[in-house]
Amino acid sequence: MPRGIMGFGRRCVHAGLRTLAFFLAVSGVYAEGPTVVEVPGTPALLLSNFDLAPLGYATSEFFVLGAASSYKFSAAPTSDGRWNVAPVETASYATRIVAVRPTDPRKFNGTVVVEWLNVSGGADGSPDWNAVHRELIRGGYAYVGVSAQKVGVEGGTNVMGMASNPLKKANPERYGRLSHPGDGFSYDIFSQAGSILRTSAVSKVLGPLVPKRVIAMGESQSAVFLTTYVNAVDPLAKVYEGFLIHSRFGGSASLESVPITAASNQPQFVKFRTDLRAPVITVITETDLLGGNLPGFHGARQPDNQRLRVWEVPGTSHADSYTFMVGFLDSGSAPLEKVAAGYEPTSKILGIQLAKPVNNAPQHHYIVEAALWNLDRWIRTGKAPPKSVPMKLREAEQPGAPPSLVLDANGLAEGGVRTPWVDVPIARLSGVGNSGGPLGGLAGICEPFDAATLERLYPGGKSAYLKKFEASLASAIKAGFILPADKQDILNLAALAYHGSD
Repeated sequence: MPRGIMGFGRRCVHAGLRTLAFFLAVSGVYAEGPTVVEVPGTPALLLSNFDLAPLGYATSEFFVLGAASSYKFSAAPTSDGRWNVAPVETASYATRIVAVRPTDPRKFNGTVVVEWLNVSGGADGSPDWNAVHRELIRGGYAYVGVSAQKVGVEGGTNVMGMASNPLKKANPERYGRLSHPGDGFSYDIFSQAGSILRTSAVSKVLGPLVPKRVIAMGESQSAVFLTTYVNAVDPLAKVYEGFLIHSRFGGSASLESVPITAASNQPQFVKFRTDLRAPVITVITETDLLGGNLPGFHGARQPDNQRLRVWEVPGTSHADSYTFMVGFLDSGSAPLEKVAAGYEPTSKILGIQLAKPVNNAPQHHYIVEAALWNLDRWIRTGKAPPKSVPMKLREAEQPGAPPSLVLDANGLAEGGVRTPWVDVPIARLSGVGNSGGPLGGLAGICEPFDAATLERLYPGGKSAYLKKFEASLASAIKAGFILPADKQDILNLAALAYHGSD
């Protein structure tokens, strides 16, 4: 980059930081709501390994400064999630948000998706952007990632036990004056981040775009926090029109500033309140259902209702090949062979050696895309998403132990959202059974079938496999669990994934 441009960029950053310092010097009470300061330069957030500009999207970063409330329960929280809370303390904060929006306002579909950035690895991550960015871009959505939790800003203990690399450590010059008072305030910070998107005269976050709908989403630890948000804070805040809660476990986060593993005052299992104010879709993998370091979702199961859909997805793991590799290169125009190579079985992830190959089933990310599309339509039109049956479970023989999945003759889970990767399989896919480092328990497994098994299942070879696969895919699309826009990609990848006889 030319020296003059680099110098200009530095001057812009310094100007932004001087503005931030000014606001931090102002009184800690922001009676008229948070202040938003644009910060030129590249945000510290890995969204992809490809350029978004040729896809018609621009990325910007903003500091958000204000005063947030923490909350307390009016009574001890119960497992039904019907909680009443009240504000209890107020503290000043300065955090950041990252916005990704269509550069052409005519392509904006009116919906902003706001992700509670995930801090399980000790730094801000955007796993739901990773999972659904193809749908976001082709659908014309805007996206905002929010640094809602303290670990992402200040650092500290994280649930993965990995080295923390918060914003203030990753780039002290850019982020050094940010300040987070603790996770007890994260819920109100997230509410305020959603609220500023409605005030385009004050906030330039979306440029010329005027949102009609604002949807919240979060994955893993963020989903656990959003469970508490929906049950406790949403009835008061009333900011988001809907929630995509992806890969939650059985419990919920504390209202206090403690890690999710230390939320001792919460019930072990927490359902969503039955009087939900806004629609909720939650997508559950096998790992989430059975649990591990956290109690599994099996203990929080409940029937669908007029504002709740639960999609349990067999053959999936909490994190998989798309999470670790494919999502970062899947621009929509990446060479098919390169994408297919990312799905090849491997037991080494991010330099960590696992005991078995990581789960490589694509249905996880395709179904989360469909969940977003269905949630947006639900809000826009009132047409509810499809219902799914739960995965089949077998109760544990030992008291207190988690249940196990009921498996079919090929070793794949029965029930749940059916897709061709489990109904027309070429490998045994599971969300449990792996180990190795901090990721092994989340990565699931892939055990490719040998040639004899493929020959038994598909005596007509590859053509017979693809015929069955396409029929199963058509059923999943018709049911509403996979989007028609993904059909051809899926078929192309299936043809490359089959390694049996022709």
